[in-house]
Amino acid sequence: MDKPAFQWPIRVYWEDTDAGGIVFYANYLKFFERSRTEWLRSLGIEQQRLKKSEGGMFIVSDTSVRYLRPARLDDELLVTSTLQELGRASITIVQQALLKSGQDSTLLCEGTIRIGWVSATSLQPTRIPASIINSLKN
Repeated sequence: MDKPAFQWPIRVYWEDTDAGGIVFYANYLKFFERSRTEWLRSLGIEQQRLKKSEGGMFIVSDTSVRYLRPARLDDELLVTSTLQELGRASITIVQQALLKSGQDSTLLCEGTIRIGWVSATSLQPTRIPASIINSLKN
């Protein structure tokens, strides 16, 4: 899985920060979610449509996050999503939040997120549809 990382730009707003003007730690998970959703959308995987057509949806089953440096109010970030592992019922994605500054980027936060495919009605794990697997492999 040596494809370049998908990148999604995010600006840090007041609502993302704590009283000190630093991004509240849990908001990195929101940033990761937005990047992941847009990455899937860029591959033609629209989650709302899949719920209706395939009867299933992705849910987060595991996260691991490491915080290295703070992001602050008004910072411009690039949040990346890279496929790490593709299983029959789950996908593992490596994500990073990078501070965008000119030509360079500084790593602020990184995480590994595992999402599983479940039935939309029973919420029981099931195999990821072949159409999604094919989109992720290409």
